[in-house]
Amino acid sequence: MLGYQDYAVLVEDVHKSFGEVHALSGITFSATPGSVLGILGPNGAGKTTTVKILATLLRPTSGRAHIAGYDVVTNAPEVRRSIMMTGQYAALDEALTGRENLILFGRLMGLDRSTAKTRADALLEEFDLVEAGSRAVRHYSGGMRRRVDIACGLVVRPEVVFLDEPTTGLDPRSRQGVWSLVAALKNQGITVLLTTQYLEEADLLSDNIIVIDKGTVVAEGTADELKARTGGSFCEIVPADPAAVRWVVHALGDLVPDEVRAEIAQHPSVDRVSIPAPAGAATLAEALRRLDSEEIPLADIGLRRPSLDDVFLTLTGHSTSPAADASAEEVAT
Repeated sequence: MLGYQDYAVLVEDVHKSFGEVHALSGITFSATPGSVLGILGPNGAGKTTTVKILATLLRPTSGRAHIAGYDVVTNAPEVRRSIMMTGQYAALDEALTGRENLILFGRLMGLDRSTAKTRADALLEEFDLVEAGSRAVRHYSGGMRRRVDIACGLVVRPEVVFLDEPTTGLDPRSRQGVWSLVAALKNQGITVLLTTQYLEEADLLSDNIIVIDKGTVVAEGTADELKARTGGSFCEIVPADPAAVRWVVHALGDLVPDEVRAEIAQHPSVDRVSIPAPAGAATLAEALRRLDSEEIPLADIGLRRPSLDDVFLTLTGHSTSPAADASAEEVAT
């Protein structure tokens, strides 16, 4: 039987309340050493509160949480020495060069001057920033700032890295660079907790994913396991004339579930029809046969697997209010 010391992150029935506001309502999950855990959830779901508790910035109202075998309440100093945390915006001194920022962080982490300089040079090489290392950070692109920011957190090797929406606001090329860094952290045996709004990001990088909604974990599993919960493949039909969507629904008949009909009726501007395809290609062939018999011109038709977007919407719907976590943050600050 595994104990808390066998997990890089272990969260057990953690609650957090701010007066009458319940930000977390019994959240439980774990992450093994050297893995990437994706944390998904709508705004106000409790993601930020969870990360703050794990980083010892907030105390849980009840429940237990361990980082690298240390309790976040009773062993807070040890937890802080075991983690690295980076938010959406780089926490750097823009007047200093990239190398000077790295040396500064090394000195703050207790390294002597010579060791801090050696470590800074090694990280500049590792993060492909040697040429930029002598330039002031204020002249860096968004992607370069993010790389230096993450590098600063690695001056002393952490056990667990928290990346809070690390690619927000970055261009596609810079985002790819951050993704490569996440893979590199994993290869070094460092555990990564990745909170993100980009479902493609979680799908690509995460070994395991948890979905948080209303302060609790509503689903957990690999990307493929979560996708399977939406009911398998879909057949998507896009008529050449968007106004013909209702004609498509009529032609498809019993292939269209009642809930899809209701959704289309409520949203007149919808330009396509997605139906379950339990028989895969056979469902697609039958849909084509019915549409051909009605002579409905199509712009596109095809089978597709559910995406994490489908999972996200299926699990959380549209009822989650961002007020709870926002109110909690206001109380906490």
